[in-house]
Amino acid sequence: MSKSNLKHLEKIEDAIKNSNIKEDEKSLALQKIKEWYIEDKAQDIIYDELVKISSNIEPILKELGLI
Repeated sequence: MSKSNLKHLEKIEDAIKNSNIKEDEKSLALQKIKEWYIEDKAQDIIYDELVKISSNIEPILKELGLI
């Protein structure tokens, strides 16, 4: 997760915690933020893994005429 994304999520989380909305709504909102965090981390992992294997896949794609 990029530092800017993490900062934004932290700001949103703090704003929710300090808001005047109902506790159940706060809970749902905080759960959604946790989901966003997990999704963002998963995208980072997928990207990192694809970068690792890309050099191995490139010759195969060339052989198939795809690149």
